[in-house]
Amino acid sequence: MAGVQPSEVHIRINSKRHSRRMIHPVEIDPPPLPPSSASATASPVVYQEVKHFKKWVPWMIPAFVIANTIMFFITMYVNNCPKNSVSCIATFLGRLSFQPFKENPLLGPSSSTLEKMGALDVNKVVHGHQGWRLITCNWLHAGLFHILANMLSLLVIGIRLEREFGFVRIGLLYAISGLGGSVLSALFIQTNISVGASGAVFGLLGGMLSELITNWTLYANKFAALLTLVIIVVVNLAVGILPHVDNFAHIGGFFSGFLLGFVFLIRPQFGWVSQRYAPTASNKPKFKMYQCILWVISLVLLIVGFTVGMVLLLRGVDANDHCSWCHYLSCVPTSKWSCNTQPVSCSTTQTGNQYSITCSTNGKSGTYTLPNATDSQIQGLCLQLCS
Repeated sequence: MAGVQPSEVHIRINSKRHSRRMIHPVEIDPPPLPPSSASATASPVVYQEVKHFKKWVPWMIPAFVIANTIMFFITMYVNNCPKNSVSCIATFLGRLSFQPFKENPLLGPSSSTLEKMGALDVNKVVHGHQGWRLITCNWLHAGLFHILANMLSLLVIGIRLEREFGFVRIGLLYAISGLGGSVLSALFIQTNISVGASGAVFGLLGGMLSELITNWTLYANKFAALLTLVIIVVVNLAVGILPHVDNFAHIGGFFSGFLLGFVFLIRPQFGWVSQRYAPTASNKPKFKMYQCILWVISLVLLIVGFTVGMVLLLRGVDANDHCSWCHYLSCVPTSKWSCNTQPVSCSTTQTGNQYSITCSTNGKSGTYTLPNATDSQIQGLCLQLCS
């Protein structure tokens, strides 16, 4: 008598992207055979159809890119370097020309313009009750180099995540990560203003990493995804040591997004999906145990972290008192630029069209001939002296 061979069950995959259909084997326990069929040499092949996870059409991430770009142009228009500064870079751009390189090496506006547009200023957040700056600073960019790096990262990472998980979850991840970056920044950046639009972008990077971990078995090329993540993180961290760019927002946004990824971006295990199309029902759980554990731990850490961070911020706690070297994570001063980006003050003496300006911070002074000088031009010269 011939032995009974185990049945082979196949699942027919219905792909919306291609007209052809692919057939893949899946391990499913075969149904019990009736006694009369015990002598059969093989069981018939059973085909079942499994739907892919829903694919979303990405529109929110491109909208974010457009919004950030518009905000940068508005900021440069308000900055108006030819009117408010003695020297500018790329003067052929007219009102959109950039501040001197020594003042802003990223080719962007002045610190006073960024403050006017809603940059993060801890003193105004804590004592001026301007908590909205925790949000508005996420939509500002310090310069042309900064916005190019951010928008490239946003497109590469954000579109893939939105296509896989939809605009609601990715939008929440983006917004909450940006807020988390602002809170951490406010705890460390006590003397300088800062802009951190890349904090929300780093939240997407953190979410991509946690999504890779929690859905590890679903990736076909895991190491390529990791390599892409590492390159983008390194590039943005390198930009973060320059003035006007807030690396604490990068760090806070990254860890917020990393924890949010375990909460928002979890997927059912494939065994649970396939069992719904199997000839016999099985009792496989929707999520693996480690996914549930990571979900609970991440949610608790998020709630505790945001609560503690906001309480410390509103109490005016300076985290630098507990870490004397941490400020170098946000800006490294060199002979080419200064890390003191808050508005400065100077004493001015006028004799006709001649102005003698002295920086109150470092004592540097200079004499300039300025016919019909405006307050903005004097402020620009003051910024250059104090840089």
